[in-house]
Amino acid sequence: MPRQQDRARPAGRTGRPPATSRAQILAAARLLIDRDGWESLTIRRLAAELGIGATTLYHHVRDRDDLIVQLVNAHVDQVARPDLPDAPRDRIIVAWATVHDALADWPWGAEVLTADGFLGRLGDSALWFVETIVAGAVDYGCTPVQAVDLFRSIWYYTVGEILVRAHTDRRRVDVGHADREFSLRNLDPSRYPHLAAIGDQWPERAALNLYPQVLQVFVDGLLTHATSKTT
Repeated sequence: MPRQQDRARPAGRTGRPPATSRAQILAAARLLIDRDGWESLTIRRLAAELGIGATTLYHHVRDRDDLIVQLVNAHVDQVARPDLPDAPRDRIIVAWATVHDALADWPWGAEVLTADGFLGRLGDSALWFVETIVAGAVDYGCTPVQAVDLFRSIWYYTVGEILVRAHTDRRRVDVGHADREFSLRNLDPSRYPHLAAIGDQWPERAALNLYPQVLQVFVDGLLTHATSKTT
């Protein structure tokens, strides 16, 4: 005689995994990266976390890089567009500062963007910032090509600054206080007089957030250099 729970089971296929939405996939991927680092994110491991087959994920993402780009787009979608000043130079700085802060909140999202060619895969929210920066450079007097060079130059600095700080924080957790035992004061002053004189000031300076000030210097220098060639 069939058991009560057998009679209550609906007819049809059994064992079908529940439908998985794009939002669920991105949430699980974000959790995996935050917990174990972005290097741990693979299609197979994410599928295991979700309890589905890897082939199911390929209905939503092309590959691992596509998945991370989708994560970046979803992250930037949550960033409020700033109020932009009238001056082109100031618009560039405000847009860059917003991009920096957004990526600094989730630095592993910047890892996949460290190679050129990602722009065509960005969503509308991220492209708005790129358009704002390029347009600001053109409005200032740069040619379109110079505007691209300005964007790329500051992009390299911005991503590099974010990743150096992220890896430094991670190393500090992994290594603990071992790095603190090293001091430039321990160097031979006869061979490295300037470094030895700096001593412990180097790590103290490195801990400061100088991005806002350096960003302005970079933007001013690049704009001046570009427009001096067009006048």
